[in-house]
Amino acid sequence: MSSIILFEEKTVRRAWDAENQKWLFAIVDVLAILTGSTNPAVYWRVLKKRLRAEGNQTVTNCNGFKMTSADGKQRLTDVADTEQLFRLIQSVPSPKAEPFKLWLAQVGYERLEEIENPELAARRMRQIYEQKGYSEEWIEKRLRGIAVRDELTDEWKKRGVKESREFAILTAEISKATFGMTPSEYKAFKSLSNPGENLRDHMTDLELIFTMLGEASTTEIAKKQDTQGFHQNKKAATAGGAIAGNARRELETARRMARTS
Repeated sequence: MSSIILFEEKTVRRAWDAENQKWLFAIVDVLAILTGSTNPAVYWRVLKKRLRAEGNQTVTNCNGFKMTSADGKQRLTDVADTEQLFRLIQSVPSPKAEPFKLWLAQVGYERLEEIENPELAARRMRQIYEQKGYSEEWIEKRLRGIAVRDELTDEWKKRGVKESREFAILTAEISKATFGMTPSEYKAFKSLSNPGENLRDHMTDLELIFTMLGEASTTEIAKKQDTQGFHQNKKAATAGGAIAGNARRELETARRMARTS
């Protein structure tokens, strides 16, 4: 699970490491906040070289993880967990170091709370959408859509589908069959130029419903056919999306007929 969070209105990419039960944060995003650098990747390369020369183990333990970059593509990014970031922050002179440490500790604490009580995650998400001005009806559909999506990805994991790239391909297959566009094409259609923007946060109620129908149908087909591996699940994704696509086209036809009658 990957997401974007905010520190003083600046974005920090993160991913949840389910195996080790901890958040992983994009180091360049953190350094951009702490240093104000316009090129945090260069700053990180220089800092990494210096820390290695000093024998600092923090750097050698930082792994690469695929995250969405500024151009919208999945790129390998150096990440660090909370403990590693605390140690790394000590090597960066910055007036924002202490506020960032407090924020980082709060992020980790909230995640632990959510693991113990999953309802908290939904409650916090609801509050965020309410603050953004979404209607109660839309929020209900959005939260339900997240649950449907989680059920689908859990099913994919059980059936040998690899996370990240294969998940993205299967999601694109469902979207193409449902709306006639991949998610990236749909974002362009909606004029969403920021790669960090979530397409589903910009969907209408009906778009959310059709998205849920496509993903729920894919889950049911995968279960019924006992699909295994990427290729079988790709066929299931196309079939599941087609169910939603047919429903969408039928509704559009009904609307056109109602306007002309």
